[in-house]
Amino acid sequence: MLKQIAGELKHHAPFTSVGAVTGVIIMLIIVSCNALPRVVPISLDIFYTLHPLHVVLSAMVTTAMYRKYANGKILTAVLVGYLGSLGIATLSDSLIPYLGEWLLALPHKEAHIGFIEKWWLVNPAALLGIVISLWKPITEIPHSGHVLISTWASLFHVIMALGETVSWTLYFSIFLFLFLAVWIPCCLSDIVFPLLLARKRLPPPEHITYNHLGEK
Repeated sequence: MLKQIAGELKHHAPFTSVGAVTGVIIMLIIVSCNALPRVVPISLDIFYTLHPLHVVLSAMVTTAMYRKYANGKILTAVLVGYLGSLGIATLSDSLIPYLGEWLLALPHKEAHIGFIEKWWLVNPAALLGIVISLWKPITEIPHSGHVLISTWASLFHVIMALGETVSWTLYFSIFLFLFLAVWIPCCLSDIVFPLLLARKRLPPPEHITYNHLGEK
C-alpha cells in the first residue's frame, strides 16, 4: 500500500512542479509590473474566489473516485467527498501556506480557514462538487484543474502576508511551499483518501495517473 502511494506521489510530482512554476511566474509578473502594493489588498478576495473553486473540483474528484471503486451508499460518498475536499483543501490552500509564511517570517501572516471564516461560501462549494459528481462522475479534467487552482489559491494566501518588496531568494521558498502545498494534499484528497475508504487495493499508479488525468 505504502509503495503504491509513493508511486502515485512520484507520478504527480512533475505536473505539480509545473503548477508551482506557474505560481512563481504569476508572482514575477506582479512584482515586475510594480503591482504588488495593489494586489496585496485584493489578494484575500482572489483567494476566496480560487479556494471555493478548488473545493468544488476536489469534491467532484474525491466523490467520483470513491463511487467508482467502492460502489457504496450515496450518504457515505457524500461524507467522503465533503470531508476529503474541505479537509485537504484547507491543508493545501491555508495551513501549509501559513506554515511557510511563519517560517519565512513574513510581516502579515494569518491563516484563513475557509469553511469557518466564510462557511456560507466554502461549505456549499463542497456540496456543489458532490452533487455534480453524483449526477455525472468525472475524474479526468477536474484533477488537472484542481492542481492549478490549488497552486494559485496557495499563492494568493502567501501574497496576503507579503510587504511591499520581495527578495529574489523568496521566489525559491515560494516555489517549494507551493509544491508541497499541492503535491501531497491533492494526491491524498483525489486518490489516496477515497480509495483507502473504499477498502480496496489501490490500482497501479500508472492506471490511476493516466486515466485520472486524462493522459491516455
